[in-house]
Amino acid sequence: MRKTLVLMALALCTSGVFAQTTPPAATELTSKRGATMLPETGDWALGIDASPVLTYVGSFLGNAANNAPTWGYVTGTNLSITGKYFKDEKTAYRVMLRLGFGGNTQNAYSKQDGQALPDVTVKDSKSVSQRNIILGGGMEMRRGKTRLQGFYGAMLMFGILGSDTTYAYGNAFSTTNQVPTRTNFGTNQAGATWTKDNAAGSAFMIGVRGFIGAEYFILPKLSVGAEFGWGFGFSNQGDGSRSTEYWDAAKNAVATTTMKTGGTSSWGIDNDINSGMMMSTGQLMITMHF
Repeated sequence: MRKTLVLMALALCTSGVFAQTTPPAATELTSKRGATMLPETGDWALGIDASPVLTYVGSFLGNAANNAPTWGYVTGTNLSITGKYFKDEKTAYRVMLRLGFGGNTQNAYSKQDGQALPDVTVKDSKSVSQRNIILGGGMEMRRGKTRLQGFYGAMLMFGILGSDTTYAYGNAFSTTNQVPTRTNFGTNQAGATWTKDNAAGSAFMIGVRGFIGAEYFILPKLSVGAEFGWGFGFSNQGDGSRSTEYWDAAKNAVATTTMKTGGTSSWGIDNDINSGMMMSTGQLMITMHF
């Protein structure tokens, strides 16, 4: 009988010890409707720069054009996109992609040579095309159990940039018009020599960036946050070319020349790679998780 009572007492004590030392199960942070607030394993996220949104809201509230909020923030690349995949609740793979292509054309009018009437004109134009491709990837680690989440990590980024400027003129060189009337757009005329094409060399860039920031989940899986970084960047721009034309009096014909233009290289270590070599800066972000 005594042995039975002793064994029962030991069993009760042992169960009591384990009940006291076993930590309680973690409670999941949810909204009032039961929706999960924070990112979960397997979630995807899409982040955009919040600066244009804040600028619009500031303009609306202040009844002024392009009236950004006055409390001061560091803008990033407008509408830059960052994607994330959550390996687990505290670790995410991060990718950044920018595919930028664009161009613009400036038109002007010159008097048509050989015409007596001044209102007869021809069109001159300056056309600029640009490309801006940046790809980045890295890892993000997270801390925090409330709506306010901290994060830090590192990224490796590559970029390719380039531009080309071409000119078209309404009045052409000829034996009867050796000094045609044309529009000077600023850098396309040097005496009697006119630029036809100015192609900048392609620029290659590489950067390594560490970042740290925080975000607050205002709704389930929707957060606003800010981040800043520090890193190293290097860029190298290759040689370009410049094509021009002029009237060669000795040959009594139009002559065309093509010359190389020199490239450049630069490097920098700064907060958010502010040397201008990479398109990464401190940002205010809006991030949606799915």
